[in-house]
Amino acid sequence: MDRLCFLEIFWRAVFFLRASVSSLPTRVSQQPGEEMREMREQPIDPQAEQEIINSIQEVYYSNDSFDMVQHELEKLPPELNLQELEEYRDKLKRQQAAVKRVTLVTQCEWISCFPQELERVTSLQTNLQLAAVICTNARRQLSISKEDFTEASLGLLANQRRRHLLTGLLKSLRTIKTLVTFVSLSLCLECQKAASTFKHYSCISELNSKLQDTLEQIEEQLDVALSKTCKHFDVSHYTRVQLAYTLLEKTQTAMDQLHMHFTQAIHNTVFQVVLGYVELCAGNADTKFQKMQYKDLCTHITQDSYVPCLSDLCKALWEVMLSYHRTMQWHEEQDKEEEINIQFSDTEEAVVDHSYVKKKLEHGLTRIWQEVQLKVKAYLLGTDMSNFKYDDFIVVLDVISRLMQVGEEFCGSKSELLQESIKRQSVNYFKNYHRTRLEELRMFLENETWELCPVKSNFNIAQLHEFKFMGQSRSPSVSPSRQVLSSQDQVLSSKDQEVLSLFQHFSQEGNPFERHIDNKDEETEDVLASNGYESDELEKCVYQDYDSDSDVPDELKQDYVDEQTGDVPLKSASRETLRSRKKSDYSLNKGSNAPILTNTTLNVIRLVGKYIQMMNILKPIAFDVIHCVSQLFDYYLYAVYTFFGRNDMYESSGPGLISSRLRTTLNRIQESLIQMDSLGEGSSTVHGGPGEDRKEKVPSPHLSQLVVLTASETLYGLAQRVVATESLVFLAEQFEFLQSHLDTMMPAAKKPFLQQFYSQTVSTASELRKPIYWVVAAKALDYEQMLLLMAGVKWDIREIMSQHNVYVDVLLKEFEEFNKRLGDVSRHVRVPLPVSNVLWEHCIRLANRTLVEGYGNVKKCSNEGRALMQLDFQQFLMKLEKLTDMRPIPDKDFVETYIKAYYLTENDMEQFIKNHREYSMKQLANLVNVCLGSHINKKARQKLLAAIDDIDRPKR
Repeated sequence: MDRLCFLEIFWRAVFFLRASVSSLPTRVSQQPGEEMREMREQPIDPQAEQEIINSIQEVYYSNDSFDMVQHELEKLPPELNLQELEEYRDKLKRQQAAVKRVTLVTQCEWISCFPQELERVTSLQTNLQLAAVICTNARRQLSISKEDFTEASLGLLANQRRRHLLTGLLKSLRTIKTLVTFVSLSLCLECQKAASTFKHYSCISELNSKLQDTLEQIEEQLDVALSKTCKHFDVSHYTRVQLAYTLLEKTQTAMDQLHMHFTQAIHNTVFQVVLGYVELCAGNADTKFQKMQYKDLCTHITQDSYVPCLSDLCKALWEVMLSYHRTMQWHEEQDKEEEINIQFSDTEEAVVDHSYVKKKLEHGLTRIWQEVQLKVKAYLLGTDMSNFKYDDFIVVLDVISRLMQVGEEFCGSKSELLQESIKRQSVNYFKNYHRTRLEELRMFLENETWELCPVKSNFNIAQLHEFKFMGQSRSPSVSPSRQVLSSQDQVLSSKDQEVLSLFQHFSQEGNPFERHIDNKDEETEDVLASNGYESDELEKCVYQDYDSDSDVPDELKQDYVDEQTGDVPLKSASRETLRSRKKSDYSLNKGSNAPILTNTTLNVIRLVGKYIQMMNILKPIAFDVIHCVSQLFDYYLYAVYTFFGRNDMYESSGPGLISSRLRTTLNRIQESLIQMDSLGEGSSTVHGGPGEDRKEKVPSPHLSQLVVLTASETLYGLAQRVVATESLVFLAEQFEFLQSHLDTMMPAAKKPFLQQFYSQTVSTASELRKPIYWVVAAKALDYEQMLLLMAGVKWDIREIMSQHNVYVDVLLKEFEEFNKRLGDVSRHVRVPLPVSNVLWEHCIRLANRTLVEGYGNVKKCSNEGRALMQLDFQQFLMKLEKLTDMRPIPDKDFVETYIKAYYLTENDMEQFIKNHREYSMKQLANLVNVCLGSHINKKARQKLLAAIDDIDRPKR
């Protein structure tokens, strides 16, 4: 209310000011303008003007009723002086002018702000009016809602009370109906007995016939009630039905009818389930499907609806079998309760009935399960699964495996029909699936650029979704149904889980064929990561740390400590050697925990996981699956060798590059798996028929054009070679890890195949390093230049030289350049220590053999020349040992022995020729020719050359 009073007063003031302003337009707009113009013409001194205002007496500001004229007249002196009066008048005028000037300026300033403030006031008025309207509407709606809510609440309470009363009434009516049913049935039987006693009366005879018709109707209704227990067993319902049959003395008839109803229930259930999916997929109201036979109807199931239909089919059949199982349990419990009563009974009818029922139910187990197998078999064979998705087919295998587990617990059956049908479909599917996967693998390999696939350092195959099943705490022989059982009942102890059957676990609720997705989060993978360093800055920082030795302890600067033994060698290593060693160790072990693999390698590992998972579920095709798994590895190994290791020119010159075991493996793969062209490569293969054998073979892969292996700057594709070779080694390690699991799944008769695969193929993966890196080593150094430089050296000198030849420095410079380029490659791809050792071994071995070849081309050589050769070689070894940690130097004895052979006598030379077959005939012959004249005569020369020729003759 105070706020409203204030607003009212405020608006009155505003209207008053607006009226005042409008009533004085001339005074506000014109007069002040003229006076201001006059004031502007007069010079204004602010300080003087302020002094004039300050000189005004305080009495003029006392109150509004002050009479200024009267005040000035009273101040006049008795005697008036005109000059003083004029001066005083001028003073008052100046004071008046100053006050007027200040007043006008202030008034003009306030007039400019007035419209803006007036607009704000108007806006505030509008907002207040709108707020008042909103509040009014809100109060009205709240009032309506309050009334509606109250009425609805009262109505809900009334309905709830009525429902409670009706529920109690319904329960009472059902109880009365039960009593009336049994009373009526008993009464009807008693009446029939009485009527049969007095049937000689004509009226009683008609009554007897009517009672007989009534009993027939009762039996029909009981038969309908009995059939309802086949799908959903209810204890109270079945108890009443059996009691009624007992009163009618038709217990055995009830058992016969019950088995007929179960058989019919199985047929009707599967037909309705399949029909529903067929009509749903057809999308029309055509009734032709309802007239089809079940076997023909199964052929119309589409691929998309196959899995959900199979799942629903097994769920429905489970309900029927569960009802039969609970029926047997009911009779077993009844037998236990009535066992005592039967012993004291005078009649044998009860004993006969119970014995008949027990045998009938036990025999019915096999009949029911056989009927279930036939229905599921017809469904399985009604569709070609060869083009199914892998995940869908795995679900089919899982569902059938669970169904077979149900059958084993239901009646102890091995489910031969289901095993036969699923094996037939599995073999058909797997052959097509494997053929497609091999073609995909060939496509992946031909498009693979052999770049590093970055994975985390702790990567292992158990992290992949395809191998999750191996991490579960179950043996391969446990069925998938047991997995569901153990995952759903974690409260039970492990011992109870082994005893508890599916029928006990799912007796009240649930279904073993429910597809659980509770562990969906566990299917996510987190294996990919940056392989190496996150940024260039961090990598640069690390290299700076390794380039600097400021953090190296003094004892390490003085001596090199053996990391294996802790011993300190007597010889001190130079600081440059330590720095180069540290930097080399870093470059070779950067991210040493991260495996080297490609996207194709990862795909092969995933594919192997899928194969093993399929084999895990369906053991009868275990050998076929393992054979296909071996083909995946064979094809990958053959592709890596074909892309990077097969080079006829270097293979022939490289001694012992490919072992006989590796050569045999490659030939076996080429003959059994590779489909070669009819021209060129295919001429060396064994050709089979154009039928099934050709279908199982895959064309030889071709290296992608994006992979360049001829650039010397990249060491002839060393990075790609490392990734390819080491990814194969990593794949072999994963196969070694899976060997024990595969061995448990392999049939005993086929285990030699698995052992041979591992011993002859998987173990040879690391042997591919030699031929693949030999190609790099053969091109990395210019060996031909070395031979030319050595040919220009004069070896028949007469004085001992103290300076080595230039070709040694050139060769060492080649090694330094090789080491630098190897370091450049290691910045992009980790070069493992075994790879580095193989590369250095190949290069050093080739260099030493080049030296021997150069020394073998010498025509004339003196003892001093031989000493110069030793000096050159020792200088080469001394500086080479600073570049590499490899000890001993490969083929060191090969060179030294050849140089020292110059000093051998005739007999020793002959023995040398026989014992050292590693040298070529040309090198041995040149050695003999050079020694001619010094300590071997012509006769001995002819003898030694003949010995060399005898050695070479068997080779020809």
